[in-house]
Amino acid sequence: MSSHINTGIDAADRAEIAQGLGRLLADTFTLYLSTHNFHWNVTGPMFNSLHNMFMTQYTELWNAVDPIAERIRSLGMPAPGSYAQFRSLSSLPDVPDMPAKALEMVAILASGHEAVARTARSLYPAVERAHDEPTADLLTQRIAVHEQAAWMLRALLET
Repeated sequence: MSSHINTGIDAADRAEIAQGLGRLLADTFTLYLSTHNFHWNVTGPMFNSLHNMFMTQYTELWNAVDPIAERIRSLGMPAPGSYAQFRSLSSLPDVPDMPAKALEMVAILASGHEAVARTARSLYPAVERAHDEPTADLLTQRIAVHEQAAWMLRALLET
């Protein structure tokens, strides 16, 4: 932790927010891996639409990890970046076995996006208490992306 940072957020608040952002980073990266995995391995009559949808989603997730990690660094903390760290910090389960059906993949990803939105939303009390508007803005953007993705995925599951 850097003691020379003086941006108006005290060290304890910066540490708490950075820890929460570390969980968000781990969730985002874990969901990215699952989404990319499913993009590679989806089959069936919805192959083309799901293959393209998953590509759009994993690209968005990949583009999100850097701003989250850089916000952690801006707060003066190291960003987690190893598989071991992500595994211990993430609220999402790994997907070690390939789902047999495309709609199982869709359900796993919908649940994953909802979980990431919950992780992001859980940071608001600390962020608001510290008046950390840049992190609040980042969280608002991430929640919107994950809620929309979850909605689109859930729409595919309706019968």
